[in-house]
Amino acid sequence: MNIFDILGPVMVGPSSSHTAGAVRIGFAARQILGEDAAEAEIYLHGSFADTGIGHGTDKAILGGLLKMGTDDERIVQSREIAQNTGMKFKFYTIDLNLVHPNTALLKLTGKSGKKAEVRASSIGGGRISIDAINSVETHFSGEYPTLVIESIDRPGFVAKVATFLTFNNVNIATLNLFRKKRGGTAIMVVEIDQTVSQRILDGIRGFDDIKEVTYVNINESDGE
Repeated sequence: MNIFDILGPVMVGPSSSHTAGAVRIGFAARQILGEDAAEAEIYLHGSFADTGIGHGTDKAILGGLLKMGTDDERIVQSREIAQNTGMKFKFYTIDLNLVHPNTALLKLTGKSGKKAEVRASSIGGGRISIDAINSVETHFSGEYPTLVIESIDRPGFVAKVATFLTFNNVNIATLNLFRKKRGGTAIMVVEIDQTVSQRILDGIRGFDDIKEVTYVNINESDGE
């Protein structure tokens, strides 16, 4: 355990869970969408639903969607800033049953019309867990450079991606595959030891059966 584990991130707001974690949820969702959001439906569950507005969770999530860091003083004006950018947003409460009490479900539409659905939870000290992408269960933190690769589940695909990354001198820290059913949509989550170039992302996008490739690193919003 280090001092960051005890104190949490430098942040604006009264609560690391309701504010710093919420900022990072919004920022991670923006990275997964891969472009600025034109529309955002944001569903708050549990403690987020009960006390989130009072703790600024709504402003924090919007701040993250606007690529603000946890210490960005503009978070308190994020509703107005989002409106000024043309983003349409609405908040709802929802009961997601047996999930973490600080959970948000974001249904996003990008300016190009691209859509993404992200469910994530704030688990304390500013940390988050990205629990589902486009209805596929995932569970990863986004604290490390992470490739999120959505594809059709085919034999040999994991080996193909791993070989490509190795050939390009990208060291894999962890690799997990999530799917609903065999042969359906699969999401590969690859935590790596360094950032990757656009060339590598485009190379993976060129593989057969790829639906989407995104890069997630929530610490980029904090200037880390």
